[in-house]
Amino acid sequence: MTAPHPTGRWRRTWTAVKKWVDPLVMMIIAVFVLGLLAPATGAVATGVDRVSTVAVVLLFFLYGARMSTSEVWAGLRNWRLQGGMFAATYLLFPVLGLAVQLLPESVLPGDLQTGLLYLSLLPSTIQSSVVFTSIARGNIAGAICGATVSNVLGIVLTPLLVGLIMSRAGGPMGGSAGSTLLQLLLPFVIGQLVQPLIGDWVRSHKIVTLLTDRGTILLVAYSSVSEAERSGVWDGLTLGVLVVLVAVCAVLLAVMLTLTWSGGRWLGLERADRIALLMCGSKKSLATGLPMASVLFGPVAAAGVALPVIVFHQLQLATCAVIARRLAASADPDPAVLARA
Repeated sequence: MTAPHPTGRWRRTWTAVKKWVDPLVMMIIAVFVLGLLAPATGAVATGVDRVSTVAVVLLFFLYGARMSTSEVWAGLRNWRLQGGMFAATYLLFPVLGLAVQLLPESVLPGDLQTGLLYLSLLPSTIQSSVVFTSIARGNIAGAICGATVSNVLGIVLTPLLVGLIMSRAGGPMGGSAGSTLLQLLLPFVIGQLVQPLIGDWVRSHKIVTLLTDRGTILLVAYSSVSEAERSGVWDGLTLGVLVVLVAVCAVLLAVMLTLTWSGGRWLGLERADRIALLMCGSKKSLATGLPMASVLFGPVAAAGVALPVIVFHQLQLATCAVIARRLAASADPDPAVLARA
């Protein structure tokens, strides 16, 4: 009997790892380590900041160019599902984010509490929400519409909520309404205007949006960590603080999963719609969150904000992957029952 080929063994191991660890998060962690060990300084730092700004503008332009306006309006017909997603994303989640601010700083430092509050104000994800809805045999069209509308509204609502809630909560604000308009909303609007002309091309060349999404996130992450390292922001982060952050993120996710699933029953949604609400209403977008943080916050504050977003992103992927597979395999759609299976 011949031994397994090493290449095949490593390929199977990598496939197993990807089921639980998002490759994007792995790249972000690598960039974080790079920023800690070799932070950009001087002219290099200035260049990285400028390239990051251009990348953010391009990212939100492509968001507008690739989203079909007709799909958004068509999905709005299911008002109970879409209303449930909106309430979960922009009402329930922010309430939980504000509740986190009650924790004493001896338990969780203020900058990480600010990051969790910012996390609660972000739109839902699109890709992972739709993928997990599909795996769980939910309403894919409803998930696409809900997640898309969430992101479209998030271009306006997230900066507004950040300005309204975080300024009152004492959160640091480094951006301005002008920079938000120029770097986020205006590129998105222009993208929507030219969408009839280039939308099909952008959607058919997914590699363009994939590279832009990931490249922008990695640039923003490196720039933020470099600035934070130069300023000593990370000096107070300990293993104990990191464990508390993971625990708080896990509680937030568990509460939102429970509320969205129970809320779907209260709204009288069918099983497929409840799955869409569960998957879209419990998630927050890292792809939108990190680039937007670079505009809304100062560079140092953006680094502290980024860590909770990354931790929560990884937790939501691992948890929802398990729930989606069990929803698909079980006749009982209740996640509370499935968790005990």
